[in-house]
Amino acid sequence: MKLLVVSQYFAPENFRINDLVAGMVARGHQVTVLTGQPNYPQGQFFTGYGWHGPRDETLCGAEVVRVPLMPRGAGGGLRLMLNYLSFVVTGIWGALFRLRGDFDAIFVFEVSPVTVGIPAMVASRRFRAPVLFWVLDLWPESLEATGAIRHRGALALVGHGVRWIYQRCARVLVASQAFMPSVVEFGTHPADVRYFPNWVEGDYRAEADCELPALPAGFLVIFAGNLGAAQDLPAVLRAAAATRDLTDVHWVFAGDGRMAGWAREEVIRLSLRDRVHFLGQLPSAKMPALFARAAALLVSLRPEPIFAKTVPGKVQSYMASGRPMLAMLDGEGARLVNEAGCGLACAGGDSEALAAHVRALRGMDEVQREAMGRAGRAYADAHFDRDRLFDQLIGWIDEVVREQACSKTN
Repeated sequence: MKLLVVSQYFAPENFRINDLVAGMVARGHQVTVLTGQPNYPQGQFFTGYGWHGPRDETLCGAEVVRVPLMPRGAGGGLRLMLNYLSFVVTGIWGALFRLRGDFDAIFVFEVSPVTVGIPAMVASRRFRAPVLFWVLDLWPESLEATGAIRHRGALALVGHGVRWIYQRCARVLVASQAFMPSVVEFGTHPADVRYFPNWVEGDYRAEADCELPALPAGFLVIFAGNLGAAQDLPAVLRAAAATRDLTDVHWVFAGDGRMAGWAREEVIRLSLRDRVHFLGQLPSAKMPALFARAAALLVSLRPEPIFAKTVPGKVQSYMASGRPMLAMLDGEGARLVNEAGCGLACAGGDSEALAAHVRALRGMDEVQREAMGRAGRAYADAHFDRDRLFDQLIGWIDEVVREQACSKTN
């Protein structure tokens, strides 16, 4: 099968689409990726990349076609808008003039922005190929929740764009079951929606043979991933302050993002520098070893209706690591933690409850904590196995390709 993947982000940027592409190639499919020049999360072009290229390269076994785009900079509103819109323009140009050959199907990786679907629709029309659109971030809801857009008219305009994209997809895949009503509301036929959750990346059953930054001794609460507005770092740091009397408890952040600078300054203001530690962005290959050092793994989201529908991708990896989880979020993410029995969950934004859960987990014996970890790993094996989900995706792609072939002959 010849598959075109359209994604604003791709290796060397650290996104799950890299693993999916490698998995499709390993299964014998010919994959081409239409993407931009890498600049996430630092906001500047990666070393060796820039306005002038490279235009083409081979990564993850796939042919990668890159188009220029405005780097996101510090992540301010105007700069982000230019980053998103520039990929729409250059992505359309790439779909029309840079891609060669033909394609059986098009797969779209949609973390923000949803506008990545516009170049994909141009490619779909050019190659007469069906589109499978994987929704990991609901627009316009997430724009309203984060405050990126507040004007009702502007949100309505974005909604019209979302509807235009969804209605032109052969299948809309959702990373959370709670996303289904929204994608149906915005024009997708219920029969064309599929649940495609994040899978477990890598092998978390054994520690990777790698060197980690120096870590403090004690009860480590480890947070890995994006440090952005959605993660509600103010509430997390309030919980850290509320546990300052527990001298062996340390909060460790491995990641980067728009709120990282603010978080470092807040830690100084709260006099928590001896309890809160920032490792910066670490390679994904180091995550199994890092997680193995955790007494608890932390996931958090702000208490917003849109985030109650969201399951952060780290949840699956946390479960697979076999370590207990601390979850400060609402809705679907909390449901998974409670259903799996792999940790303690409290409402989004409830820093007092999070601090209480840290105390409770610390007070448990190792046998109890290990039982939680085993429960999470068993749940991940049953529901988020990489090979099973990839095979399922290939089945859906084959399905829409057959439908397209039938429509062409009728």
